Amino acid sequence: MSNSSSAPSSPEGLAPTGIAGLDNILNGGLPERHLYLVEGSPGTGKTTLALQFLLSGRAQGERGLYVTLSETSEELAQVAHSHGWSLDGIEVYDLVSDEGLSEDAEQTILHPSEFELGETTRDVMRLVGELKPHRVVFDSLSELRLLAQSALRYRRQILALKRFFAQLGCTVLMLDDKSVGEGDQQLHSIAHGVIHLNQNVNAYGSDKRRLRVVKLRGVKFRSGDHDFDLNRGGLLVFPRLVAGEHGSDFDTQPISTGTPGLDELLGGGLAPGSNLLLAGPAGVGKTTTATSCAVAAMRRGEKVAYYLFDEGLNTLRVRSRFLGLDIEPFIASGQLLIRSFDPAEVSPGQFAHAVRDAVEKDGVTMVVIDSLNSYMQAMPGGQYLQLQMHELLAYLNLRGVVTLIILSLHGVVGEMRTDVDLSYLSDAMVQYRFFEARGNLLKAISVVKSRTMRHETSIREFRLGPDGVEIGKPLADFHGILAGTEAYAGTYALLGDSDTTVPAR
Repeated sequence: MSNSSSAPSSPEGLAPTGIAGLDNILNGGLPERHLYLVEGSPGTGKTTLALQFLLSGRAQGERGLYVTLSETSEELAQVAHSHGWSLDGIEVYDLVSDEGLSEDAEQTILHPSEFELGETTRDVMRLVGELKPHRVVFDSLSELRLLAQSALRYRRQILALKRFFAQLGCTVLMLDDKSVGEGDQQLHSIAHGVIHLNQNVNAYGSDKRRLRVVKLRGVKFRSGDHDFDLNRGGLLVFPRLVAGEHGSDFDTQPISTGTPGLDELLGGGLAPGSNLLLAGPAGVGKTTTATSCAVAAMRRGEKVAYYLFDEGLNTLRVRSRFLGLDIEPFIASGQLLIRSFDPAEVSPGQFAHAVRDAVEKDGVTMVVIDSLNSYMQAMPGGQYLQLQMHELLAYLNLRGVVTLIILSLHGVVGEMRTDVDLSYLSDAMVQYRFFEARGNLLKAISVVKSRTMRHETSIREFRLGPDGVEIGKPLADFHGILAGTEAYAGTYALLGDSDTTVPAR
């Protein structure tokens, strides 16, 4: 059949899928005039992806056809309506009609034959020949596989359809629910490209979905797993972050934390393009230190993104105001972007996507992650989270962003530990400790590591007051820290000696 009836190709010869993240992964879209396989178990989002593909074509003036063996046209319309879409202008064809389910047709429905398979493929070819669509979706191949009864006959029918679609210049998506198990190699070898959708069921929280482009001939696509959400409005795909693609020039001059004593401990302040890990037990002041650094940056006119995983936004607001670090004006002005993530709902790709948007679209120069423990626990089913965090931190470093990461340690006094050890990823690390002196439980701070600055090795007293963070002189007589039995036996005045009480966190 002649190619004269086919649609004119775009300059790049690509068919955008209508899903921005997926098009990014595909390096622009699917090469036109080829057959593609979209596979995944029921509920992973194949139908939604296919509808977005056809709607994208409709927006460009292309004709679309949805051939269904597994859903009725009414069910398909309901799916589209649930996303706020209309299928006007897209032809939907039920291969299994009411007549096909009648008593007269019952025997062939229950006992598939070569004749019935031939009728099915002829119906598809006739319809495509009449409509001459630019984009076609065939849903689903599991029914065609049952009709074929043998692998040889099935392969021949798929090859016949592939040749026919190619002659008309159609771009085709064939959906497969993987009813034959993991990876139908017959289909993989025939298709020009394969997109695999996966859904992980967690013990708690929402299911996590991932997408992988298994193959795509002639295109350098972004390989690996990519997280995606399936919500009202369709698929939202988060391409895997590759830090090396996002480098930029920036000023490396250290910036102040807003607290002179902390600047001295760090060897001059915070280095742009580096990350600082704030590690210590609960209640010692890690979050307030990060807030103090953020407020200092915003007072200089910078923008800050603050990501909360465990503390409530209202709690942060109230406590910050009590400590003289009111963040409300910065929220109102748009300088402070705060986003609270539900630990049971977020995926690594979604989080990285949010951070990228803050940096690239909103001009954020400082990022706070509170806390690393909750980030790791938020995605218990996720693999390689440490590598993903490494990639995210590398990206932020290459963009010249200062990143503050809060890490909670188990325990209050004595030996402390953590279930998450990412200290090797940090460029600098501040460690907090409780210690006892003169019948009081006080706090100490020290910098145990810095790759970018010549930091102090002393241990200083630390406290929170109505003016925010206060850091005292080095505690020369502080001992027992390595043994996990920290104590202070000095005699000179401590920060709290003039007070009757020590302010709480």
